[in-house]
Amino acid sequence: MSMINYASREINCKLVYYGPGLGGKTTNIECVYSKVNPETRGKLISLATEQERTLFFDFLPVDLGEIRGFKTRFHLYTVPGQVYYNASRRLILKGVDGVVFVADSQAERLTANLASMQNLYDNLAEYGYDAEQLPLVVQYNKQDLPNRLPVEEMRAQLNPSGLPDFEAIATQGVGVFDTLKAVSKLVLKTLG
Repeated sequence: MSMINYASREINCKLVYYGPGLGGKTTNIECVYSKVNPETRGKLISLATEQERTLFFDFLPVDLGEIRGFKTRFHLYTVPGQVYYNASRRLILKGVDGVVFVADSQAERLTANLASMQNLYDNLAEYGYDAEQLPLVVQYNKQDLPNRLPVEEMRAQLNPSGLPDFEAIATQGVGVFDTLKAVSKLVLKTLG
């Protein structure tokens, strides 16, 4: 839930990048960190294993300027992709304002994508969030790989309700900011 501080005229929003392991959630955050003006971002915090897998979460605060005299700051989080960290994933979703589902476009990862999407909806329901009311966008990452599924097929499987979606190659920064911009706009729209 967005935190509005009227005294300091600040709005803080929480965005969570969700998806299967090794899908590119951390790569999205690292790309944002590397391309955003250092004066408008905080420190990137990552808790990773020795194999550079996300152990608990990644965190990056980013200032997005002023809206109606309020300074807006988005706190970007990733969740660990591995199934056995579900308690961490659920905890990180607490108080979420918007979600980016980062799907791995490789054909052999479709089952993992579907399981992770279902896990997202299950965890949102645990907190009483209505997934249809929460700002949610889908990113089809790894569009540069030869074994990728066609976007139309991924869309049919992962996004039948027609959420905003984007093709991406996070390692090259392609689609990263389009995705962030879309979910940020949806979150700001909910603030009225």
